[in-house]
Amino acid sequence: MAVDRMGHPQDEGSSSSVAAGILLSRLAGLARESLLRSVLALGPAADAFAAALRIPNLLQNLLGEGSLSASFIPVYSRLLGEGRRDEAGKVAAAVAGLLTALAGGLVVVAIVAARPLATLLAPGFEGARLDLTVDLLRITTGGLGLLVLSAWCLGILNSHGRFFLPYVAPVLWNVAQIAVLIAALTGDWSPTRAATGLAWGLMVGGALQFGVQVIAVRRLAPELRPWIGRTVGRGDPLVADVRRRFGPAVLGRGVLQLSGYLDLILASLLATGAVAGLLSAQMLYGLPVALFATSVAAASLPGMSRSPASELAATSLRARRRTAFFVAFSTVAFLVLGESIVAALFGWGAFDGDDARAVSLVLGAYALGLPAVASSRIHQNSLYAVGDTAGPARIAAVRVGLAAVIGLAVMFPMDRITVHAGELLTVTEDGWFGPLSRGIRSGSPDPHLGAVGLALGSAVAAWTELTLLARRTRRVLGAPTGPSSVMGPLASPVATAVVVAVTARWATDGLPDVAAAPLCVIVAGLAYVTVASATGVAEARSLITDLRGIRRRLVNR
Repeated sequence: MAVDRMGHPQDEGSSSSVAAGILLSRLAGLARESLLRSVLALGPAADAFAAALRIPNLLQNLLGEGSLSASFIPVYSRLLGEGRRDEAGKVAAAVAGLLTALAGGLVVVAIVAARPLATLLAPGFEGARLDLTVDLLRITTGGLGLLVLSAWCLGILNSHGRFFLPYVAPVLWNVAQIAVLIAALTGDWSPTRAATGLAWGLMVGGALQFGVQVIAVRRLAPELRPWIGRTVGRGDPLVADVRRRFGPAVLGRGVLQLSGYLDLILASLLATGAVAGLLSAQMLYGLPVALFATSVAAASLPGMSRSPASELAATSLRARRRTAFFVAFSTVAFLVLGESIVAALFGWGAFDGDDARAVSLVLGAYALGLPAVASSRIHQNSLYAVGDTAGPARIAAVRVGLAAVIGLAVMFPMDRITVHAGELLTVTEDGWFGPLSRGIRSGSPDPHLGAVGLALGSAVAAWTELTLLARRTRRVLGAPTGPSSVMGPLASPVATAVVVAVTARWATDGLPDVAAAPLCVIVAGLAYVTVASATGVAEARSLITDLRGIRRRLVNR
């Protein structure tokens, strides 16, 4: 394993630890989502639960890992690298106190103002669906407030070279909810009771996730003493540096969260099931981003923060190439095999074939922007490492605005297309623009495709963001390479994977999706890696070498 000059694990070894932890937590998340769809399908209770997660997710993302990656981790890691452990501990304690005060205050406000917040988030909800959203919001907000402090633990652990635990800890969050969903299935609970129980399971899971990480932080850095007070960090230039970076980072994360809220608000104006369908598609769409972009970005950030600016350009290029290699194939899999993958994961219980086709179309639209989103993560971290948090925030604002404009223009025409018995049909209603009538929106038994329009807007905006980030990175770091230099060498492997995936899907047409999906993914993946290696893609050759090493170790045992 490669290490830096302070002995901290770096690059591939660290990103592998992050990826392993993320993989386990995401697999648990997929199991939870599969059970969730079997219990709630795409019905009103599913929409209410999805909407109730938005405010807690705001707290987690606004004050959590993304903001701390831009502000706290670079400063804390640099202090550790310089041997200034006592000062690093003071900064960490001050940040923990500030986060506790901010998160606690926002949680209280969200609980007290749950009804107006629910109305603001989902203006299309009314009656029982709105009441359930309010009840769920009051429960989930308290639980996910703890996840903000979990992100602080993640920053401490990552800076000390401990990558696996903080990324595998969300398994506990998912397990708590899985236990509730199993009880709902075996006990034949009503959708309302199941959604309420799931919200309480989410709260318990948040406490477990935070608890296991804070124990590890206590053992690793016993000198840390988080506390709250009006004078926390006052006059300390190091804490002032974190605060200076934190403000723009929070604004940047807030802009991205605004995008999620706009999607929710707009989706609530679509036919029932749009909100839940978006959530399921985003669960799958986020998997390769987390595994291959977040893992590389998280592992490289502490090292970037300790490195001179002259080395950042080369580090960023390596990270983007590694990320693009894996994400490009994920895009092919979602576009060509998406319906089979969705049906294999969620296609049981109340979730039927029409639901699978609708969700897969949303997933395919999101997947068009997947390579851009993944590469943008690396560009953002490169800028964060040199203290530039304002630039990515402004670019994120452009992305959100563009996604909203395109999504609003496309979603209503798409909502007039529905899936019935595997066929795409149009709704017989005058005009193609504006919301459907209330009766059709709430009473249609078939899934509509309005959410596809929102996903398309997101994809177009993601490529715009990447273009702007690449331009800024070149200006700040002097990096001569743009997106084409990273993705160009993958053209032949991607084309091969598409052909093989289409052929494999045709050949396995008679098999159940639970068997056909993994078989097709494996065959197409092997073709992709083989062609990439033959055309000189270093990441493919490295992967083959690693796989051969694993095989030799297994044989020797």
